[in-house]
Amino acid sequence: MDAMDSPVALRFPFTGRWRVENSPARRVPSHGTELFGTAYAIDFVRVDDRGRSAPRTLRSLLATEPPERFVGFGSPILAPLAGEVVLTHDGEPDHDAYRSFRAQLGYAATQAARVRRGASAVAGNHVVIRSGDVYVLLAHLQRGSLAVGEGQILVPGQTIGACGNSGNSTEPHVHVQATDGIDWARCRALPIAFQRRDEAPWLPAERDVVEA
Repeated sequence: MDAMDSPVALRFPFTGRWRVENSPARRVPSHGTELFGTAYAIDFVRVDDRGRSAPRTLRSLLATEPPERFVGFGSPILAPLAGEVVLTHDGEPDHDAYRSFRAQLGYAATQAARVRRGASAVAGNHVVIRSGDVYVLLAHLQRGSLAVGEGQILVPGQTIGACGNSGNSTEPHVHVQATDGIDWARCRALPIAFQRRDEAPWLPAERDVVEA
């Protein structure tokens, strides 16, 4: 698939209210790099009725926060398309969240070390689903939450795990991307879009809040 072809149409991999972050609707590569097939990746953070991923406190302004404080932590993550599970990875810890500027500076200093450890250290706990020639990665899942195994055939909407804060993640969220393979050093990123009832698939913009 060429980047000019139709994007891979996916369902949202969750229910409830989620805020869009790092959307390729704003820029490509969406995460500032094409490393590990992330050029068209998108992130979703669960939020409450006030649009907050977690309440703001003095700790959130000055230090790290436990992932359990966030409304998305532990939320079910669903298969966004039908296909076969071709790769799973579990066992990465759910570390503290880093929302404050001070905490993010310290966390950014460790990012190069995670990249050197490879894709699993960046993605954290994750699942890859193959549908034809398309491979869809769902990353940063909660440790111990994976509900599927390699070789399993999935239907859209089936629970694959829970939202976590593993890998290269500053707060609990789910990262979604599509590629043409799982050789992360060589695969090509594929554009994606999300299905809407009775409407054409579209790509939500950064800071949009979507409901599913």
